[in-house]
Amino acid sequence: MYPLKNRMAAEFIGTFWLVLGGCGSAVLAAAFPELGIGFAGVALAFGLTVLTMAYAIGHVSGCHLNPAVSLGLVVAGRFPAKDLVPYVIVQVLGGLAAAAVLYAIASGRAGFDLAGGFASNGYGAHSPGGYGMTAALVCEIVMTAMFLFVILGATDKRAPAGFAPIAIGLALTLIHLISIPVTNTSVNPARSTGVALFVGDWAVSQLWLFWIAPLIGAAIAGVVYPLVAGKDE
Repeated sequence: MYPLKNRMAAEFIGTFWLVLGGCGSAVLAAAFPELGIGFAGVALAFGLTVLTMAYAIGHVSGCHLNPAVSLGLVVAGRFPAKDLVPYVIVQVLGGLAAAAVLYAIASGRAGFDLAGGFASNGYGAHSPGGYGMTAALVCEIVMTAMFLFVILGATDKRAPAGFAPIAIGLALTLIHLISIPVTNTSVNPARSTGVALFVGDWAVSQLWLFWIAPLIGAAIAGVVYPLVAGKDE
C-alpha cells in the first residue's frame, strides 16, 4: 500500500479531474449552440472521468474520488476507517480546486452568470425537471447505493480482473442518464460542494441533501453487498 500522503495526492488529482471533466462538460458544452452535447454527453463525461482515473490512480489510492465511496468501502470492510477523514478532506479540496479552474474558464465568456447554476445540484425550483425534495432524496440514495454495489462487485477479488474501471465508469454514466433531470446528479458530496460554494445562496442551502443522501446510499450498499456476495477475502 502506498503511503497516505501519496494516496491523498492521488485522490485530490482524481477528484479534481472528475469535477472539472463532469461539471466542465455541463457548464461549457451541454448547451453549446447547435453542437451542444446535452444530458447524454454530460453523463458520458462523468463516466469517462472515473474510468480514466481508475486506470491512472486505482493502484495508488483505490480511486474513490467521492466521500460516499470511501464511506461505503469502510462499511463493507474494504477500507480502513482511520483513513476516511483524510480522504474526504482532499476529495472536497480537489472538487473546490476544479470549480475554481472551471469558474476562471467559464467567466471568460461574455454574459456568463452564476445564476445559471454552474452545474450545481438542486431540488424543487432548482431541479432541472422540477422534482421535489422527497424525489431528490430517494433518487440520490438509490443511485448512490447502486453505484457502490457495482463498485464493490467489480472490485471484488473474485470478479474478473482488469475490468472494474469500465464497469464503474459505465455505471456512473447510466446513473447520470437516469437522474440528471431530477437533481442534476450528485451521488458525490465532493462534486456537489465544489460548485455549490461558488454559486452560494440556494446551492449552499440545499447542499445538505447532497451529503446526507449519498452517504446513506453508500452505507446501505456497504451492508447489503457482503450479505449478497459474502465476504471478499
